[in-house]
Amino acid sequence: MASLSQRVIALLSSMRLSCALLLLLGLLTWLGTLEQAEHGLYEVQRKYFESYFLVHDVGGLSIPLPGGNLVLSVLFLNLFVGGIARLRKGSRNVGVLVAHVGVALLLVSGFMKLHFSEEGHVTLFEDGRANTYQSYHRWEIAVYRRLPDGSAEEHLIPQESFAAALASDGVDERLVFDDPRLPFELELSQVFANCQRRPKGPMFEVDVPVIDGEYLQEGRRVPDAEMNVAGAYVGLVAKDGGGRRNGLLWGRDPFPLRHAAAGATWNVHLRKERYPMPFTLVLDDFQKEDHPRTGMPKSFSSDVTVVEGGVARPVRISMNEPLRADGLVVYQSGWGPQDALPGSPLFSTLAVVRNPADKYPLYACLLIAAGLTLHFSRKLIGYVRAESARAGAQ
Repeated sequence: MASLSQRVIALLSSMRLSCALLLLLGLLTWLGTLEQAEHGLYEVQRKYFESYFLVHDVGGLSIPLPGGNLVLSVLFLNLFVGGIARLRKGSRNVGVLVAHVGVALLLVSGFMKLHFSEEGHVTLFEDGRANTYQSYHRWEIAVYRRLPDGSAEEHLIPQESFAAALASDGVDERLVFDDPRLPFELELSQVFANCQRRPKGPMFEVDVPVIDGEYLQEGRRVPDAEMNVAGAYVGLVAKDGGGRRNGLLWGRDPFPLRHAAAGATWNVHLRKERYPMPFTLVLDDFQKEDHPRTGMPKSFSSDVTVVEGGVARPVRISMNEPLRADGLVVYQSGWGPQDALPGSPLFSTLAVVRNPADKYPLYACLLIAAGLTLHFSRKLIGYVRAESARAGAQ
């Protein structure tokens, strides 16, 4: 009688498990595609493909399902155990083995992309420069002050710290952040995933706090996640008993909330998460070519100067020719303002991706192609030899 470990290995390497996992993956893709019309790509990707478990609601019925992350993780085990470790070794199966290694590498690249990559963008007008890029969807709270030498002391609260409150859409849930390096505690309440900052008129009432004549009006989340503007009510409580300061944080505020404490002026800013670049980008010239007799862009590109270690070099970034440098890939992704008059200055939006597995899909596809070519070439040669021998015997 087979032991438990043998049964587990047999299950993990079975073809039936492979077929079940592929069917589940197809089901998740179908359901996610339908949900995308209402909830947008970002939310669907997070719910259906980046999760281990999910609940799909249909017709008032809640159906628990495995998430794409779990399905692909088990598929990797199935592929490794059944297609690599337990594969009968020999010259006849070399091509199959190489192809399986390529598929496994493709799954590994997806795992690394999910857990270790950073994606964002930088927007510049001509002569503008930047050495950081910001996320499309993720928020952070930055608390900082200027030091006498001109540098800045900065403390960051990442989105993970208030993600649950962000998902609650304005429920009065209080979160307290106590950094020993700060002279005050920061208290968040009623965090909104999408809202507007509004002045309160004298003739109507609102059911949220009003601070300095303004309040946050909750808005419905839009499917295009990057268009949502987060906001929150914040309280700054002095640790020395010096009182409390209440304020509003809104993602589109051009200026931070200022607060005097311990003889210094502190700034509290809700903003998109920022990531450093190992170089500085300077936009020298943005060029856009329209289709004849239309306002539709045919192509657009950015001439930039990459400044790194005191050395400057010119680079052109176009729609199909990204900049690759120091582990970053910089793409031409957009421009604006879309309603700009002829001759008005335009800005260029460059997508920036840091992905340690950037080249892995290419290597995986080359391995898969080589393995399949080797396997089917061997089959073809064997078939030709058999047919030649048969013809000779006749």
